[in-house]
Amino acid sequence: MQSDEILLQIEPQWRAIGEIVRQNSVKLIDAFSEQGMTQGDIAGSTGYGYDDRGRQALDKVYARVFSAESALVRAQWVSGSHVLASALRALLGPGDTLWIAGGRAYDTLAPLLGQEHRQSLGRLGVAVVSVAVDQSGRFLPPPGTPAPQVVFIQRSRGYSLEPAWTQEIIEAMIGDAHRLGGRVVVDNCYGEFTDFSEPTAWGADLIAGSLLKNPGGGIAPTGGYVAGQADLVEQVADALFAPSLGGEVGPTGAYLRLFAQGFFLAPQMVGEALMGAAYARARWQGAGFTVEPPAQAIHEAITAIRLERPDRVEKFCRAVQALGPLDSQALPQAWAMPGYSDPIIMAAGGMIAGGSLELSCDGPMRAPYWVYLQGGLSRWHTIRAADQALHAIDA
Repeated sequence: MQSDEILLQIEPQWRAIGEIVRQNSVKLIDAFSEQGMTQGDIAGSTGYGYDDRGRQALDKVYARVFSAESALVRAQWVSGSHVLASALRALLGPGDTLWIAGGRAYDTLAPLLGQEHRQSLGRLGVAVVSVAVDQSGRFLPPPGTPAPQVVFIQRSRGYSLEPAWTQEIIEAMIGDAHRLGGRVVVDNCYGEFTDFSEPTAWGADLIAGSLLKNPGGGIAPTGGYVAGQADLVEQVADALFAPSLGGEVGPTGAYLRLFAQGFFLAPQMVGEALMGAAYARARWQGAGFTVEPPAQAIHEAITAIRLERPDRVEKFCRAVQALGPLDSQALPQAWAMPGYSDPIIMAAGGMIAGGSLELSCDGPMRAPYWVYLQGGLSRWHTIRAADQALHAIDA
């Protein structure tokens, strides 16, 4: 099937994604208008960051857009894993039990959730239990499993082949967790603005994410956020900084304008990524490859493609790298990246190092050799990369 035919085929997906973009953009417009931020407010702060009016306003914008009581947006977080480590350490203590929904968690969280690392939750006296989830979102704990103080839900697929959790499934898990007396923390990475609302609107007690992904809009150069119940947000702030300092500190330097501008543009940028993903899935599925999620999906920015051979993974990543706005001449190689159990190959020629809302692809070098294509601030960049990668595999 030719590119023009695929574009006609995916027009319904693009229209549906456009409606998600429209509704989320209106939320951002109204939230910023309500806060009344000024040019002076986005100048940033130094030192401790006391009395940073722009930072305080942006926290409120995040809270309003994410249907939360409170939010904390800080440059001092360097990744989604960093945010989640702060959140889980803040909410859990010796003797507590943490449930991992479906056993899903990014590879980079394994040291935190295990027993071996001296800073792991296990070493701190927290029992970490992976609990299966049925198709309706009900937990299936083994007999005798202690009730959870916290339930952790990873919204996106990560390096698993399971699809991103839907709103319906997450709501069911949240209801189940609350009936057991647990609080729910949702890893919202790659999930922001892929639907009409966020897990905090579905009952989650706390959500967390990285500004290098969706809410940074491809502009934020670092940072992370949490949003949810006010008391939990303050506990996380204490864990990030120090007890009694909490949310009152956190200098923003030159980042505050970029955080605000990126968030304002984020729905549009996420929409571009979703539209590019719709094309990539249709293109590769039409060429006979196994693709997850299937071509008709619209709510997930990550596309997993089964390539069967390690040389194909390498060719795919190199084709994407060759189309990056930066470092197009680089040749990606698999390496033992910290935090991962297998060698990882990554292609990323974006403007922000690690900014995975920009077009990138990566994957662990293990059979059956899936590659994960993600992001794309321009759908046309993703379309070009999907076509070039397929040509490289066939060559």
